[in-house]
Amino acid sequence: MRPIILIPARLGATRLPGKPLADIHGRPMVLHVAARARAARLGPVAIAAGDAEIIAAARNGGFEAVATDPALPSGSDRIFAALQEIDPDGLYDVVVNLQGDFPTIAPEALAAVLTPLAEPAFDIATLVAPIVSAAEGAASSVVKAACAFGPGRAIAPALYFSRAAIPWGGGPLWHHIGIYAYRRAALARFVALPVSPLEARENLEQLRALEAGLRIGCARIAHGPFGVDTPADLERARALLAPSAEAPA
Repeated sequence: MRPIILIPARLGATRLPGKPLADIHGRPMVLHVAARARAARLGPVAIAAGDAEIIAAARNGGFEAVATDPALPSGSDRIFAALQEIDPDGLYDVVVNLQGDFPTIAPEALAAVLTPLAEPAFDIATLVAPIVSAAEGAASSVVKAACAFGPGRAIAPALYFSRAAIPWGGGPLWHHIGIYAYRRAALARFVALPVSPLEARENLEQLRALEAGLRIGCARIAHGPFGVDTPADLERARALLAPSAEAPA
């Protein structure tokens, strides 16, 4: 595999306006994410954004940045557009879509998202972590993956994703972590598809892939990265990311 990590970012978040540029110990949040992606040493890292302020911050911080159409509807569309500019000749065959609001992402978690693609059956790979409380399982903001890991297996096919607690009955529930690794052809096919009925119903983009017959493999990790969505989350990130704990630039 020849991966590239692309980080889509935009300023239009409603709960935390300007989120990618939120200051964490003197550095914009998106640069913390990019530094951790670089520390994973999987391949090149670039930030894809439709806002000039993010592009400038990325380049000033020493990262490649690609200006994309601000009207693009999703991060998947944004990374696909950036990929065409960065790599028109198709050198990179796997594209990692890393959200720009995971400033504490562990480099080993990024490595884990590639593991399902070692199996030819999977077109897309993603991460899941165990759900550890009833409240987490009941929360509609926590997306659940219906998957089952066989004995000694760290990879499982995703059968469905939902905001409801699935599957029913005894056994573990899995929290879907919204980090993806796409085979290049799968990403191209995915962004060309229209919004699917179940995607619209659940407001979950990954269901478009399943409805179109693309196979998603899940890799399990011990716990998911901390995502920043609100001002309180940002304060928590600042507390967690003491300067001595930051990933190297």
